[in-house]
Amino acid sequence: MLGGHVNTIEESAPARRRRRHSAEFKAKAVQDCLHRGVSIAAVALHHRVNANLLRRWVAEHQALDSAGEARALMTVPQAEFIPLQIGDPTPTPAIPDIQIEVRRGAATISIRWPGSAAAECGEWLQGWLR
Repeated sequence: MLGGHVNTIEESAPARRRRRHSAEFKAKAVQDCLHRGVSIAAVALHHRVNANLLRRWVAEHQALDSAGEARALMTVPQAEFIPLQIGDPTPTPAIPDIQIEVRRGAATISIRWPGSAAAECGEWLQGWLR
């Protein structure tokens, strides 16, 4: 003891690393699980892997198989070229001018307003008639 402090050296446990399994190992373990009446837990014990991990491998294998079957059943028709006949574009008809003729007594007023500004013409007319 030096000055009231105790120096200790702790041994650290070696870090656990994740095991990496080859594709062949996974395929063999999954194939062993696909036999009738075989317990996934028993196969996992035999191959020394976690049963949940092996269940995931089996589920992934079955998902890939069903996706492959679905792709095989799908038929896509051959794309064909369909020619379209486009006629001459018809010009949009011009909007005729608005013509208003108002008579009050002996007075007559004629107004021409562009048809494209019909809303403004309506506003002007409402204000004028008040």
